[in-house]
Amino acid sequence: MPARFAPYLFGFVLSGLMSAVVSAIATLRNAGLADGFIGMWMNAWLLSWFIAFPVVLVVAPITRRLVALIVKKQEARA
Repeated sequence: MPARFAPYLFGFVLSGLMSAVVSAIATLRNAGLADGFIGMWMNAWLLSWFIAFPVVLVVAPITRRLVALIVKKQEARA
């Protein structure tokens, strides 16, 4: 895969992993280890991932800029 796709692939993988963890915790807290837990979790995960991926693509550049501002401010103080 060409390097130009790296930010999109990063966002895809990150959003998938984070939405998997968060949806598993939320499903476990709400339903417990009941019969059908995996199915409930997969449904929650897919919906979460569908929302998380575009959000990560939009929020990541803003987050990078904010971090850059914070880092520059801290370097100026040192």
